[in-house]
Amino acid sequence: MVQPLIIRDIAIGEGIPKICASLIGETASQLKEEAHVLITESVDVIEWRVDFFEKADDKSEVLQTLANIRSWIGNIPLVFTFRSKKEGGEKELEREAYIALNKAAAKSGYADIIDVELFNREADVKELVEFAHAHKAAVIVSNHDFNKTPAKEEIISRLRKAQELGGDLPKIALMPQSMADVITLLDAVQTMKEQYADRPIIAMSMGGQGSISRIAGEAFGSALTFGAAKKASAPGQIPIKNLKTVLTILHESL
Repeated sequence: MVQPLIIRDIAIGEGIPKICASLIGETASQLKEEAHVLITESVDVIEWRVDFFEKADDKSEVLQTLANIRSWIGNIPLVFTFRSKKEGGEKELEREAYIALNKAAAKSGYADIIDVELFNREADVKELVEFAHAHKAAVIVSNHDFNKTPAKEEIISRLRKAQELGGDLPKIALMPQSMADVITLLDAVQTMKEQYADRPIIAMSMGGQGSISRIAGEAFGSALTFGAAKKASAPGQIPIKNLKTVLTILHESL
């Protein structure tokens, strides 16, 4: 039985899939402007994609900006994400710097969730999960492949591994080469939910072909979806207003 994850006033894994949108500004002023837009759009969760930030390699600047973002967005749950280049991000950090930055974010109290990539050293993932939990932060354990969609069994294996490592929200995002790949992703998510998951999961197929997966989460088992405000942080994201409308229509019919 999947237990919802409660972050501030938001229950992820209960009812309509929650909408998350990303802050991707390079400067503090850009981030402040984007934060205001997301507040007016009434998103459920906000993610700060730190790898877009021009001073992402300066931990003190990152923490000061994280504090500012928290003050700008009020009580909206905040995800802290440094996405590596190998998984579609804008920058790269050395292993030690990646660990230190995520620990600092978790310890700060400003970020409710940190995103830790599954394909780091297993010991590092465990260390970050345990550290975050000790400081009352939740963890997304994520995997992104911008080139392909693996077989159903591999998708399930990665989600199960993310769960076993203690991720509160196992996440996978894959690029389809065909609509059959999209079906594979949705089939894997449904099987994961029905047979293995004891917590909410996040799963999506990217690009235009995969956009159906961003609105079908409630039917197949994905608890959170990413929408776009002015600019998408990943291919295939749907504008927030349109996403809300479609998710509501589907919810009422299920």
